[in-house]
Amino acid sequence: MSATPVITVDIVSDIVCPWCIIGYKKLEKAMLQFEGKATFELTWHAFELNPAMPPEGQDITEHMAQKYGATAEQSKANRERMRQAGQDLDFTFNTHDNMRMVNTFDAHRLLHWAGETGKQTALKLALFQAHFTDGKNVSDHDTLVAVASSVGLDEKRARDLLGTDLYAAEVRATESEWQERFITGVPAFIFNKKFMVPGAQETDVFANIIENKLLKEAA
Repeated sequence: MSATPVITVDIVSDIVCPWCIIGYKKLEKAMLQFEGKATFELTWHAFELNPAMPPEGQDITEHMAQKYGATAEQSKANRERMRQAGQDLDFTFNTHDNMRMVNTFDAHRLLHWAGETGKQTALKLALFQAHFTDGKNVSDHDTLVAVASSVGLDEKRARDLLGTDLYAAEVRATESEWQERFITGVPAFIFNKKFMVPGAQETDVFANIIENKLLKEAA
């Protein structure tokens, strides 16, 4: 009997990107369709939507107007669209007018470390929940330490890491690498280092690539 094929999935994303968690949840549904037929190895890569965001963050409505030219009404309508999309995928968006866009660089440093411990996906999903569901500030070190601890990462090690610039160079190198590969928006999903799927595609799109490209190639 042949071994179950291993499919690698590199996911370029940011924690404060709603379509990143929506896209992941759709991918997750697709992967479940191939349980027993394939093994998936996920790696999350850093992308900052707002690398120059100051520590205090920015009001979400002000941010959307400044960056995208969206009116307050358009911003609110978009949040409602995200809320509905999340509901359909069992993810809760508790978005509101007083939300703030925050800096995510330190969170990405924690994620890099988590990748060395086998807890990267767990931490990424916990950070999505902390930001979008629980309304927590994922740039705040106390919040980041608590989230890291909640998925079984060492609390002291997390706090010590955040108090230094550990993994800063690695995160910046990762961001530069994907930009050089022309990833200018997220999410982006790269299967087996060769098939790139941009954006939060439907579950059927992911399933089709897995079945008709990746599994056939592995046969």
